Formats: sequence, structure tokens, C-alpha cells
Amino acid sequence: MKSSSSRKQMMLYDPVEKVIPKLAVPTIISMLITSIYNMADTYFVSQIGTSASGAVGVTSSAMSLMQAVAYMIGIGSGINMSKCLGQGDEEKAKQFVTTGLFTAFGVGLLITVFGNLFMNPIVMMLGATETIAPYAKAYASYIFYAAPFMMTSFAMNNLLRYQGLALYGMIGIATGGILNILLDPLLIFTFELGTAGAAIATAFSQVISFLILLFMTMTRKETIKLHPKYYRFDPKIYGRIIYNGMPSLGRQGLASVSTIVINHVAGIYGDAAIAAFNIVNRFVMFINSSVIGFGQGFQPVCSFCYGAKKFSRVRHAFWYCVKVTTVMLIVFSTLCFPFARQIVTLFRKDDLEVIRIGTLALRLQLCALPLWGFTIMASMFTQSIGYGVRATLLSTARQGMFLLPMLLILPPIFDVLGIQMARPVADIFTLLLSILVTAGTLKKFHKLEDTEEATAPG
Repeated sequence: MKSSSSRKQMMLYDPVEKVIPKLAVPTIISMLITSIYNMADTYFVSQIGTSASGAVGVTSSAMSLMQAVAYMIGIGSGINMSKCLGQGDEEKAKQFVTTGLFTAFGVGLLITVFGNLFMNPIVMMLGATETIAPYAKAYASYIFYAAPFMMTSFAMNNLLRYQGLALYGMIGIATGGILNILLDPLLIFTFELGTAGAAIATAFSQVISFLILLFMTMTRKETIKLHPKYYRFDPKIYGRIIYNGMPSLGRQGLASVSTIVINHVAGIYGDAAIAAFNIVNRFVMFINSSVIGFGQGFQPVCSFCYGAKKFSRVRHAFWYCVKVTTVMLIVFSTLCFPFARQIVTLFRKDDLEVIRIGTLALRLQLCALPLWGFTIMASMFTQSIGYGVRATLLSTARQGMFLLPMLLILPPIFDVLGIQMARPVADIFTLLLSILVTAGTLKKFHKLEDTEEATAPG
């Protein structure tokens, strides 16, 4: 692996067309495997029945909220750590790493305690129906027990990524994901544990990922080490972590909130509607994970170069990522559109209502999918350079500012079609806002580039 000096050379001077894919590939693999085991959970549990399939969708909202908080802590710490490394302040970088990871584990412990104490109201709040609730409680219990390890793994993976060591994170996350896929059918069917078996598989794999990531962090000489002496219960440090991590909380957290709202709205039309939207959401997230992964290869370069005042390099990297991810999404959308019915049928072939609702929902979402290239990169760009307010605005726009009103306005007018239309309509409004906000930021960068060129040696 690279030394700190060679990593600095890579971040600041090597062509971004080589650096970003190099950093992104391990993250893309990690996210694809995570998405695959999420879909595997949905697939295997769906074989039990429609209500069981709906339970995975309901519980996934809780998991997404946990991930949102972990991402806020991990990415917030990582952005500050990366800026400190770009400025040559390794001592401060160690404080952000240790404070972030200790905090993630502590928050996870709180979730374990309160999640299991208030299980019944939680699953109902997440959108479970009376028939889905027993399956949802069986699944959620084990997920809550694994919360400290799950949240610390997510945070640690992001911190390794912001050090330019995404390969280490990939090893930990991918190993756990593959283990999850292997354990699902064994525990669900062979040991006849049903929905609880899928949850046990997920919980156990998360613990394994945590142990591998911790081993990587503590034993590899290139990494910033975790040590209690660097922990700081400092409002300034926490303020900077939260400020820079808030867009991730908004992006992930509101995605969970919107899923909960969809569960409640779709529940009016029965368990089949909840199951259908869960299947579509899992599949679309599988496609989008490659875009998120590519963007996460861009973020450490963006933060590092911004800290080193390499403004033209930041802007160039942004537009390169927008082009690549938009092309990727156009290809995925074009390939999947004709096979939307077959994709949904793969998960729940015995329920024609699930297939009917899911097929149209998937096709409508695929039409709007290419818009995500710009909107996701715009959010990651503003977040990585520390523009917390703009980044939070962009990250909360799709799932909160636009999607939630659409879920309240469209279903009373169009019934189930209103739910199917809600996400694509929100995507269009989000793109317009992203262009408006990012245009102002990029215009400012043009002025910073002029200053950069004027002060350059020679």
C-alpha cells in the first residue's frame, strides 16, 4: 500500500481520471455486495410469503436510519480528517478518527437498548400492518442487537475511504456481505428459522465486518490508528463532525422517513403494495450503489484537494464524475426497462398484485434514474468542500423537500399510481434545484481558480 507521501502525490497531482476510479472501485464493490445481500434478504424472505417480504421492507427503514447516523459520524469525521491531512495536521486528524468511531459505537449501544425495549411501537411506527408486525419484530430484534457493530463498521469504512484506503474497507464490508448471502438460505430454510434467520445472518455478518475493519485499522501501518488518548469530548470537534456529516444524515435519514411514509400510504392497498415498493426500492438501490460508490471515490480527492487549495482540480473532478455516472445510469436504465416485469417476478412470482404494482413503479423510476448522476454528485461535491448548508439542502431535497409532499398530494388523486409517480416527479424537481445551487458554487470556484493560477510559482 502507499505511504502517506505517495498518497498525497496521488491525491494532488495524479490524473483524476485514474485516481477516482482507483479509489471508487473498492467502494463500488463493497456497495454492490451490500446491495446484493439486501436483495438476497428480500428474495429469500419473500419465499416465506408476502407479509414476510413486507417485513423486510419495514425493518429496512430502521436499518437505513442507523446507517444514516453512522454515515453522518463517519463521513463528517472523514471530511475533517482528510482536510487536516491535506493541511499536514496529522494530530488533529487522529482526534477526528477516534472521536468519530467511539461515538458510533456508543450510539449503537443506545439503539440496542431502546430498540428492544420499545420494539412493538417501533415496528408499527415503521409502517407494519397487523399481519406484517410479527415478522418485522422477529427480524428487527437481532438487527438492534448488532447495532453497535453495524454502525461502527459503516463509520470505519468511510474513514478508511477518506484516507485513500478504500481497499481495506472493501475487504471488511465485502466479506461480511458474502457471508450474509451464504447464511441466508441456511438459517431461513435448513434450520427453519424463517424471518429471524435472515436477521441473524445479517447481524452475524455485520459483527464479522466490524472485526475485519478494526483489524485493518489497528494493524496496517498506513492507517490512522484508533486510540483512546485521541478521543475528545469537545463541542468544536463534534460541531465540525455534525456540520460536515449532516448532509449524509439528511440523505440517508430522509430516505428512511420516505420509506416509512410509503409503507403507511401503501398499506392502505394491502401487504402486496408494501412488498412491491420494497422490491423496487431494493433493486433501484442496487443500481444506484455503483453511482454512490463512484461518488465516494470522488469525495476524498475533493476534500483533500480543497484543503490544499487545488480548486481547478476539484472542479475538473466534479464534472468528470457527473459525466461518468450519468452514462452509467443511462446504460443501466436502458438495459433494465424492458425486463421490469421479470425483475419483480423474480422476487415474488406467486403474487400477481405485487408484480402488477412493482412493474410500473420500477419502469417509472428507471425513466428518472439518469437524473441521479448530477444530483448525487452535486450533493457530494458541496459536502466534501465543507459547504454544509448547501449540501444539506441538496441531500434532503429528493427524499424530503419534494418526495414527502408528492406522497401526500398524488395518492389521493391517482391512488396507487400516485405512489408509483412520486419518486420520479421528486427526481425532476431535485435536478432543477441541484443545478441552481451548484451553479453558484462552481461560479465561485472559477474566481478561486483565478487566484490559484495567479499565485502559482513560475
